[in-house]
Amino acid sequence: MQIRDLPYPDPGIPDARSGPRFLLWLGRKQLGGQLKALAWGLVHFTGIGGLSVGAGLAVQAVVDRSGGRLALAGGLIALFGAAIVVGDTMLHRSAVTNWITAAARLQQLLAHKTAELGSALTRQVAAGEVVAVSTADVEKIGWFVEALSRFLAAAIAIALICLGLVLYLPELGTLVALGVPVLALAVLPLLPRATQRADIQREKAGKATELASDTVAGLRVLRGIGGEELFLGRYRAASQEVRKAAVRSARMWSLISAIQVLLPGLMLMSVIWYGARLALDGRIEVGGLVTVYSAVTLLLFPLRHFEEIAMAYSFSRPSAKRAARVLSLARTAYEDERGGLEDARPTGDLYDPATGLLAPAGLLTVVVCGDPDAAGRLAERLGGHATEEEKSPSVLLGGVALDDLPLDSARACVLVQDKDPVLLSGTLTELLDIPASGAVDPEKALTAAQCADVLDALAQASVDGSGDPMRSRITERGRSLSGGQRQRLALARSLVTDPEVLVLDEPTSAVDSHTEARIAQGVKQLRAGRTTVVFASSPLLLDHADRVVFVHEGEVAAMGVHRELVRSDAAYRAVVTRETEQEQGRAHTAREHRVERDHVMEPASPRAREEIEESA
Repeated sequence: MQIRDLPYPDPGIPDARSGPRFLLWLGRKQLGGQLKALAWGLVHFTGIGGLSVGAGLAVQAVVDRSGGRLALAGGLIALFGAAIVVGDTMLHRSAVTNWITAAARLQQLLAHKTAELGSALTRQVAAGEVVAVSTADVEKIGWFVEALSRFLAAAIAIALICLGLVLYLPELGTLVALGVPVLALAVLPLLPRATQRADIQREKAGKATELASDTVAGLRVLRGIGGEELFLGRYRAASQEVRKAAVRSARMWSLISAIQVLLPGLMLMSVIWYGARLALDGRIEVGGLVTVYSAVTLLLFPLRHFEEIAMAYSFSRPSAKRAARVLSLARTAYEDERGGLEDARPTGDLYDPATGLLAPAGLLTVVVCGDPDAAGRLAERLGGHATEEEKSPSVLLGGVALDDLPLDSARACVLVQDKDPVLLSGTLTELLDIPASGAVDPEKALTAAQCADVLDALAQASVDGSGDPMRSRITERGRSLSGGQRQRLALARSLVTDPEVLVLDEPTSAVDSHTEARIAQGVKQLRAGRTTVVFASSPLLLDHADRVVFVHEGEVAAMGVHRELVRSDAAYRAVVTRETEQEQGRAHTAREHRVERDHVMEPASPRAREEIEESA
């Protein structure tokens, strides 16, 4: 796979049982690129090792005053130099390709998982953790994949060079062959502690990222309640914890680096001292001493890759663990696992067996829940976003379980707009250019969502001077718009989609009462003949509903029309009118007094009423 071929047609099914298993799976998927990088790495390191041979031959040729051997040594040095240049260039190219393609594969997997789980994702993992996995963790995992091939090439090259030195000069070659494994493995006792400190650093950094993400997301609210400095202080404290952990981790890695400089230096001194003794005794030639000295010096370069792979693994292992955790999350089983329907698009009533909620086909149903969080979870369930942790039976559409449908079919049948919809950056035309039935014109959707003032604001902000609001750009997450304007644009986008069932969670919580009433009327008219379920407790929306369902403590407690439920159901009335328990008690006492008064003032029998009339 080359960079130009990205994205992958199919990124594969990851082994997400653990972080190391995920790294192993990712390495297998990159096997072709790894072998290519390994081959070029061997060319590169063989050229490095060959330079020492050429240098030794050249020195010995000068000592022996042999012009022919000197020319041969020069040719070998040129050949090995070309191998170093070509090998290093192609090794870098192949390794970086492995890095980028591995990172791209992981990002595709995360994107698919996000699309599969929808809003249920952030109920199982924190938003900051998802951000950390998709940014910093992707880079670190790609680093390990990229470093692995270089490390393998360096390890094979070191083994070959040591073997060659043993065959060329057994006296010095044996010393080098025994010393190199000690150099490579000397830092292994320190790696567990270094890895532990790196894990602590990554954990603290992830928490700081999560805190920063949550603070930025709620910055407007924090400023409104004067809590901005409080949360900034918490983030500063978290940042200092990350800094301290990073310093402790860096100290351990600096110790490892120092050892990997000290020990090779000691071995080089030993080789020079022992080799000089052998040369003085006439047991080896000067050229042989130069060859061994050059080989030991050049071996220090591939030995650095042992430290790099240790660092790459220690940093990528916790990243892979977090990635595996996110990728292991699953939606409830559907057609691929249970042999359900293939291309079905069921229609009919929407029914939730867990709560008893029934939304008749073609009607506007407003659901009232006393708990906003419960309302959000129920809205997700109606859209088929339930997770494996939820053991409740599947929601039915026209008698067909949504979990039995392929994911694409389920998404096409039921669309859920949560209470905090996201607007991506781009023009209004691009915002509304989404997969849809084509039956709802964007202009009609904007009108039903009461977006006239939003269009005026976008027209005034037009940067091209055209005054066309459809060509005006919307900033990322719609931050240039007010909360009510963002809600209405998101509602218009959902209306344009025109799904069989549209589920709206608090779609008008940020708009004024007059606009809310017009939106309720516009949505009802535009969605006539389509099933619409709205989670809200606003009387203005409830008054336009064809059917109102009151869900209390996870079950349907009452259903009917708004005005009847207000009079007949005290719990419903308390949620809709925001009555406190004290106010409910006073109202109940007043009703009892009224009944008693009417009972006393009204005679119990016709005879008593006649006596009262005669006396009058």
